[in-house]
Amino acid sequence: MTKFGAAQGIKRVEDFKLITGQGRYTDDIVLDRQSVGFVLRSPHAAARIVSLDATTAKAMPGVLAIYTADDLDADGIGRMACAVPMKNRDGTPRKDPHRAALAEGRVRHVGDPVAFIVAETLAAARDAAEAIVIDYDILPAVSDMRAAMAPDAPRVWDDATGNVCFDWATGDKAKVDAAFASAAKVVEIEVENNKVVVASIEGRACNVAYDAASGRYTIYAGTQGAHGLRNALAPVLDVSPDKLHVITNDVGGGFGMKIFIYPEYVLCAFAARKLGRPVKWTSERNEAFLSDTQGRAQIMRARLALDAKGNFLALDAHNIADMGAYLSTYSVFIPTMAGTKVLPSVYKWGAVHAQVVGVFTNTPAVDAYRGAGRPESNYLVERLIDKAAAVLGVDRVKLRQKNMVPPSKMPWKAALGSVYDSGDFPGTMKLALEVADWDGAKARKRVAKKAGKRRGIGVAYYLEATGGAPSERAEIRFAADGMVDVLVGTQSTGQGHETAYMQLVSAQLGVPFDKLRVIQGDSDIIKSGGGTGGARSLYSEGGAILAAADVVVTKGKASAADVLEAAASDIEFANGVFSIVGTDRKIGVLALADELRRRGVDPAKVLDGAADWAIASHTYPNGCHVAEVELDPATGVVKVVRYVVADDMGNVINPMIVAGQIHGGVVQGIGQALTERTVFDADGQMLSATFMDYATPRADDAPDITVVLNPVPCTTNPLGVKGAGEAGSVGSCPAVMNALADALSEWGADVDMPATPERVWRAIRSAQAKAAE
Repeated sequence: MTKFGAAQGIKRVEDFKLITGQGRYTDDIVLDRQSVGFVLRSPHAAARIVSLDATTAKAMPGVLAIYTADDLDADGIGRMACAVPMKNRDGTPRKDPHRAALAEGRVRHVGDPVAFIVAETLAAARDAAEAIVIDYDILPAVSDMRAAMAPDAPRVWDDATGNVCFDWATGDKAKVDAAFASAAKVVEIEVENNKVVVASIEGRACNVAYDAASGRYTIYAGTQGAHGLRNALAPVLDVSPDKLHVITNDVGGGFGMKIFIYPEYVLCAFAARKLGRPVKWTSERNEAFLSDTQGRAQIMRARLALDAKGNFLALDAHNIADMGAYLSTYSVFIPTMAGTKVLPSVYKWGAVHAQVVGVFTNTPAVDAYRGAGRPESNYLVERLIDKAAAVLGVDRVKLRQKNMVPPSKMPWKAALGSVYDSGDFPGTMKLALEVADWDGAKARKRVAKKAGKRRGIGVAYYLEATGGAPSERAEIRFAADGMVDVLVGTQSTGQGHETAYMQLVSAQLGVPFDKLRVIQGDSDIIKSGGGTGGARSLYSEGGAILAAADVVVTKGKASAADVLEAAASDIEFANGVFSIVGTDRKIGVLALADELRRRGVDPAKVLDGAADWAIASHTYPNGCHVAEVELDPATGVVKVVRYVVADDMGNVINPMIVAGQIHGGVVQGIGQALTERTVFDADGQMLSATFMDYATPRADDAPDITVVLNPVPCTTNPLGVKGAGEAGSVGSCPAVMNALADALSEWGADVDMPATPERVWRAIRSAQAKAAE
């Protein structure tokens, strides 16, 4: 084991740069003859554009150009489309409205881009936007997905009857129906996964330059994968991907939202080519609320069939998913194929069936948000199991344990076809309950009640299914300055990739950290890349790094044999050193590179390694969350006071990074459960479009979070790792809400997410009033 090798809790090497203000984000890029773009957005959720007059605005000082949909259309700019094909359950195609970068005669949500102003300064662009005169014919809007499905609801798209985008299903309905027909008990629940705003620290931004001589665009953008944006943007601009050079520097958070193509990227590229000058656009926070993709937004119903002994027979789910006004890149995939993949969770269902209906509303598009469908499904299942335990009058922990897949059954083929390669679900749950002192909760409840408070404790087991691109590439290059460059196709947005990858290379090749340099986010430098999303980065890029390191070792043995004057078959490699078997003659890998240069041999030809690694199977992280909350009945204020997570992430490369990722995901779940509420009025106006109105969790909303690991190595990748980046958000919402339900049990009150103080207070008062009748 090297000093900085795998399985060690090393502090992140990238943090010093980032926390001391030395990061380089997209807005920090200033190019020669830089101009600034500003998007004029619709103030209405639904309206026809009767006329648009920009005559006065175009003549204002500093204004370079003002573009509308007609300008883009005349130039052959294409439309943005959802990348996921899908058939309805009756075999017909889903609705597939493509989106223009600027509204074509009609706006469909507040914030819909209508015109793009380019000026010398942002102030000049803003002033020009104020001078544009637009006559809107305001139309009825619908912002609630239930209301959108009503027969007389306004249509977001004329050809979408009932505003339905798709009606999709999976599973064996006949088998499920038979199980329900024979069930001794059926339990039902309806829950809502409230719509959330992503609220990344760094807003979206892009800066585009165009070179007329080569016909190439250079695009600086905060993405979750430079190659993904390149490949999505190329057909819209009607160019081949090689004409786009995408560069992503430091990124201040992504959470799924920065994977996608957006209108602003198209607009900056178009304007840069037309003007012959770089064009930069940077989102402001209020703008982000109205133009970034949003997350979750599902109404979920499910039925659970049980036999007389409490065994789970079948699960039948019916979900409604809000798509917003436009289909984002992967939007239809999230509530369907992504979400239902984990619907069976860790339990021995005989059969599972799920139907998902996607609905258009006059609101911003909804797409992947940390966990991307899996938090929603886990929330539904874990809330349903708690309700079943209450209806049956049995212990909620024992009901789960009775129905869990045991380790002896691994690999396990779940009811919807996924194959779990490894896991110890009962053991991980037992560990979580012990660390959380589950049995001691009764005493803590008594103490809280004496103080006028109520305590509740909740448990939730989660299963996560990682995903993403089917392969990844890595290159290891011995640079002329003596450094070893590690080129990767994933993209860090704050997860600590650089540190983890350095640990892998150090462990494989014995190169110290101070000689390693991770290079990412440049579509020209590295040939391909799957980007970051679906908690895939470590096992996908890690597999590629191992393969590339093997190439280095193989090539290095031949080069070392020449230097050491021995046969290649007599060379062995260990801990960064090539040596002749049975002798003390040896040379380190870095010294070998130096010696090759001294001899006039380029290490790139005889030592560098590159590899494409195909992902045989994605991974199934899992774990148990135990939350304890304290409720003030007089005010409805709920505080999470204790929190324990026991996780199976497979082998762990850096436990400190894993714990940090879990902490972040848990806090996002706490925010969704208790504070974050996205509100639109009946006219589609967003009433929670600032941080004065939208309550992201603050430091005092989060407790100390205890993380313990119960690693069961994954069998489908050479590192034995399972994805960690999204797991915290997958299990946290049901754990918190189950704890709150426990705290409210004496009144029989019920409340769903977000459990704001007002909602909790009203639920208690309503339950008290009913009891008094």
